Amino acid sequence: MMETTMRKIDQLLAEYGESHQNSTNKAIHWICVPLIFFSVLGLFASIPAGPVQYLLGDNPYAHWATVFVILGLAYYVTLSIPLAFGMMLFSAMCLYFINVITSQGWTLWVVCLTIFVLAWIGQFYGHKVEGKKPSFLKDLQFLLIGPAWLMHFVFKRMGIPY
Repeated sequence: MMETTMRKIDQLLAEYGESHQNSTNKAIHWICVPLIFFSVLGLFASIPAGPVQYLLGDNPYAHWATVFVILGLAYYVTLSIPLAFGMMLFSAMCLYFINVITSQGWTLWVVCLTIFVLAWIGQFYGHKVEGKKPSFLKDLQFLLIGPAWLMHFVFKRMGIPY
């Protein structure tokens, strides 16, 4: 008798999906998870660059958000190379819009903190509707699985194996 083992990414996505069954909660997540991801990157980008700028040079992407993206992508590669590629594209788009915000003269940390707070209010409302606690309260890695969970739906829709 052969035993089939589920890939770690499939296990994590299935576990995350258990507390995301309600259609209202899912819809809220499609809005709030990308906003939280973006706002966290923006908050990291707001931290004085110091050694990061020394390593990456004087360019608009020489900040802590880029370091966070690189570390996050390393984690995603261990789970699924195609999903890591999707997350790389989404991360690049976020970094681009962070630079747009700063080039407009807006205070990045204020914009991102506002987005962060409002998006988390939305998330907790969605989980109240769902009647289940957010997955990250059980395991912090689910903070990174949330965006991948959404990305896997995009991949499925496009017929791309992940």
